[in-house]
Amino acid sequence: MTEPLIELKGISKAFGKNKVLDDVDLQIYKGEAIGIIGPSGTGKSTILRIIAGLLQPDAGEIYIQGKKRDGLIEDGADIVGIGMVFQQAALFDSLTVEENVGFSLYQNSKLERSRIRQLVNEKLDMVGLPGIGHLYPSELSGGMRKRVSFARAIMSNPDHPADSPEVLLYDEPTAGLDPIASTVIEDLIRSLQSIQDVCSTYCIVTHQESTIRRTADRLIFLYEGKVQWQGKVSEIDHTDHPLIRQFMSGSINGPIQLVG
Repeated sequence: MTEPLIELKGISKAFGKNKVLDDVDLQIYKGEAIGIIGPSGTGKSTILRIIAGLLQPDAGEIYIQGKKRDGLIEDGADIVGIGMVFQQAALFDSLTVEENVGFSLYQNSKLERSRIRQLVNEKLDMVGLPGIGHLYPSELSGGMRKRVSFARAIMSNPDHPADSPEVLLYDEPTAGLDPIASTVIEDLIRSLQSIQDVCSTYCIVTHQESTIRRTADRLIFLYEGKVQWQGKVSEIDHTDHPLIRQFMSGSINGPIQLVG
């Protein structure tokens, strides 16, 4: 089998006495669209932050294209570029859309401002938001802010193409959006996957059924800190696994215990 692009082996993480990940193994292969699902508080966002190199696990190993990662992303760049889209978009309110999308290039590159502006406009076009670079986040709808965060995540430096994100991590990208805005975001996630030189591989955390069905090919179900089930999206309607049956039906009766 082809070597995984990203592989987690025996990953565990606790916050105080709360163990959110318990000996988790996970593989992400090039070109995959993986959905991580499960009840709230089961470590889905935590595992994304560990993959991104923003959070250190308590135990386990992380391999990026076969090379073991030591420390966090700030301690050394990975072989594979990894971009992350946060749940709340995480834009800088005091900066314009252009300054938000081009932030990493303005801070870390030697490109002329005119060239950065051109690259920003290209990315805004990709996410369906041409001509809004002069606006501030407060002037945008929730769906537009999400799309701006997508543009920022796929921004790359043409002088250093090796640094371009090859994997995107989406943390609840449709949370808080109405059904129509959610569909726009779901379509965008899929379309970005097919654009050459952007990102053919992604991992998405979501609770929404439409997002699960429209953006993922393979699912990983987390519960009580462990991978309890994984399989193709097409299998969720036919599996007899009690956790999947309860989760997808929204029933309060079953093995998943309500918190609080």
